[in-house]
Amino acid sequence: MTAKPKAVPLAIEGPKPAIAAIAAHTQTDLKTGVKRTMKTAEQFVSFGQGNLEAFMKSSQVLATGLTDLSKHMAAHAQSAMDETAATMKAMTGVKSVKEAIELQTAFTKSYFEKTVAETSKLTEHSMKLAEAAYAPITARVTAAVETFSPNA
Repeated sequence: MTAKPKAVPLAIEGPKPAIAAIAAHTQTDLKTGVKRTMKTAEQFVSFGQGNLEAFMKSSQVLATGLTDLSKHMAAHAQSAMDETAATMKAMTGVKSVKEAIELQTAFTKSYFEKTVAETSKLTEHSMKLAEAAYAPITARVTAAVETFSPNA
């Protein structure tokens, strides 16, 4: 009969304190890495919530501003219609061609001046609205650069 081989012990022989130190160091590094990862994830979630809030604020400002601009434009259109109707009514009572031309010229001049002034106002209000609507988004971009830049 042949002899059975002896079982080799699986235990690692050698300086056990060194292995324990390596294991402890590895565990500490792992815990530190997990904490850092969790902190980064929390920052991203928090930053994402801030982005959503900024988008909602921007949308609210834009919606309110567009409503105001629409009301203003409707009021101007109504005013123009009223002025046109008044001019047409006055045209029915003219006594001469010269008087009709003068009335039409005055109306056209007035309408042109009011339209230019109104266009200027609408442009100014639109620019202010755009600035106000983009302000929350711009603030978030600035925050992103400050938060996530390598120099932060």
